[in-house]
Amino acid sequence: MRSVHTGVTIGTVDWFKADRAKYANLSTAWVTPEPRRCVQCGMCSFNCPMSIDVRRHVWRSEPVSVGRCLTCGECVKRCPRGLLRFEPITAATPSRRVKQAR
Repeated sequence: MRSVHTGVTIGTVDWFKADRAKYANLSTAWVTPEPRRCVQCGMCSFNCPMSIDVRRHVWRSEPVSVGRCLTCGECVKRCPRGLLRFEPITAATPSRRVKQAR
């Protein structure tokens, strides 16, 4: 919050209110793929500033739940087919592959 002096009255301006709401939503979301239509072009991984192999997560049909993911949205923006999206963490629980013993 920042106080702004305008003449005699003092008003409070909340400059970053919209940004706070956006980042609060992103902090509770994962990048989730739609793997059936993915062509494995690799644009998502190439544009990730944290060098996360997003394409591997798409191939495995898993959300990007890597701890170093910033949820910056670069992979979502750069996907040429629009197959990546943000989903709340509770709705996008990662699928665990269970190996069956023989």
